[in-house]
Amino acid sequence: MKELSLNVLDLAQNALSAGARHIEIAIEESEADDRLSLRIADDGSGMDPDFLAGVTDPFVTTRTTRPVGMGIPLIKMAAEMAEGDFRIRSQKGEGTELTATFRRSHMDRMPVGDMAGTLAALVQGAPDVDYIYKRTTDCGSFTFDTALIRKELEGVPLGEPAVLNWIREYIVSGEAEVMAENM
Repeated sequence: MKELSLNVLDLAQNALSAGARHIEIAIEESEADDRLSLRIADDGSGMDPDFLAGVTDPFVTTRTTRPVGMGIPLIKMAAEMAEGDFRIRSQKGEGTELTATFRRSHMDRMPVGDMAGTLAALVQGAPDVDYIYKRTTDCGSFTFDTALIRKELEGVPLGEPAVLNWIREYIVSGEAEVMAENM
């Protein structure tokens, strides 16, 4: 994958397949610390210890359509290639939390990519799930929370085309506010 946003889309879809109703996505980027981290946490079905122990192996998957699962192995490899690290914790019946960190300035670190498009696609595909996206930089932080938006919309579905367009624009605008010109 060429952008972290595509990894996020894949990993969030894994969470949805595991029955998640609440997905948190956080990207923290610090030029001062030369660090970028990605955290995805969900309340899905979680993994048992045996499955979790092998989850970074592409041939360990719950997929039935093909015998490989590349999402977790690819994000792990991407983090390690950019002098970062990877952690995953999961508890059966409680959910999963994945964290990948990267040296921000490393030439092999993928760009973050189109998080607005990724989140709009996730909302379109599963509009009743609660998504919280937080983007933090040295300049501040921005939070997108579908539960708050749903409350403000008073019954208008999040999957409506006009709402999805607004979601994209809101995220682009919010991210622009916390991004430094040189980031």
